[in-house]
Amino acid sequence: MTTLMPCVNNVEVATAFRTLVEARRAIRRFTAETVPDEVIQACLETAVLAPSSCNLQPWSFQVVRDPDLLQQLHGVCLGQSAAKAPLIIAVLARPDTWKAACADVLKFWPEPLVPQSIENFYRSIAPFQYNQGALGWLGLFKRLLISWTGIRRPVMRGPNSLEQMRLWAVKSTALAAQNLMLAFHSHGYGTCPMEGFDENRLRRILPIPKQAIPIMLLAVGVQSERAIYNPRLRFPLEQCVSWH
Repeated sequence: MTTLMPCVNNVEVATAFRTLVEARRAIRRFTAETVPDEVIQACLETAVLAPSSCNLQPWSFQVVRDPDLLQQLHGVCLGQSAAKAPLIIAVLARPDTWKAACADVLKFWPEPLVPQSIENFYRSIAPFQYNQGALGWLGLFKRLLISWTGIRRPVMRGPNSLEQMRLWAVKSTALAAQNLMLAFHSHGYGTCPMEGFDENRLRRILPIPKQAIPIMLLAVGVQSERAIYNPRLRFPLEQCVSWH
């Protein structure tokens, strides 16, 4: 593993990254030009480099390019201009995939032998941690156990309910979504993360698993004229940062 040390080159990398992030804006209007499949593939590969809790990668993506489906999604997105993009990616959080992911970590381990500590964690510790049981009964038991154990020592207090599992999946998926937007921007394509959509109608159009959580529909394409509606606004940093 390469460790970055402070040097001129790292300053240049940091400057380039800051420039990339600052240049990314929500693009509301797109041309009809399509996004090449190889660019989509490369950006999805960048997206899944995001970190995730216990490396369980609780996300999935549905890539929509079909003109008929795109037309239907425009209505699902309440007629937003951004929803006329030539590419829309449904970004889904998957609180339901933890069990398969535990097995996949061992299946796809990038070395010939899986360390025993890794084997033990994904065969016993992680399944107990993320399994909430039918209707969440095991989560209730774990909350009671942790409330007692936590009196004497620090303990990890979640996720220990079905609702906490949803939050767990959404947090990791949001990291992947940010990677995805920056990746498309690095290739010269604009994006707009849309949260304004009718989830019920979305599920009628796309084959979204029942337990999956659509956290955004990401519009992607070539920026058109008048694509950025307003100047950037961010609140003063001191309003949201505390130093200790």
